[in-house]
Amino acid sequence: MGALKVKVVARILQANDRIAEENRRRFKEAGVFVINLMGAPGSGKTSLLEKTITALNGRLRLGVIEGDIAGTSDAERIGRLGTPVVQINTGGACHLDANMISEALPDLPLDKLDMVFIENVGNLVCPAEFNVGEDMKAMVLSIAEGHDKPLKYPLMFRESSVLVINKTDLAPYTDTDMAKLKADAASLNPALRVFEVSCRTGEGLDGWAGWLAGLR
Repeated sequence: MGALKVKVVARILQANDRIAEENRRRFKEAGVFVINLMGAPGSGKTSLLEKTITALNGRLRLGVIEGDIAGTSDAERIGRLGTPVVQINTGGACHLDANMISEALPDLPLDKLDMVFIENVGNLVCPAEFNVGEDMKAMVLSIAEGHDKPLKYPLMFRESSVLVINKTDLAPYTDTDMAKLKADAASLNPALRVFEVSCRTGEGLDGWAGWLAGLR
């Protein structure tokens, strides 16, 4: 049974990768840069997107694909900013896959966008396993989640090009060792770019937004 399960998983991932390549082709043809934004529930992914949209207003035309198991509250928050947004409800799946993204693309005006954020389902494991056609994966980690996360969830840190450490304003109220957190993350992925931000106070957001603008 073990060998059969491995073969089935391999076929699923291969099928997903084929669709992801088609998604990537569609994004490239439209001239859109795509970031797969991952992180645990409560890490502040949607808050970061709200602040990013505001900061980049007039510089980049952004679109968002929101992934949740159920509900539309995050998409509604993004929509209130006037940003094109599509909601995907997985109905129980702990991640978005390439086929879900493919089915959502007709509802986004790709030819009028410069960058698309895919806010993945809140989870520190499954989203990192699935390529959806993005140009890069980025991870949001709340400082309140602790410094042990890199060694507990290494795949997400290895797969991400960017780590946004959010809620830095809470540092005085947690036992998180920031130096250890960054050192362990770097040991897993030496090329990982790290931003320290607070969506509540605005600290660090200018650097994050400026870096994003430089990608286009």
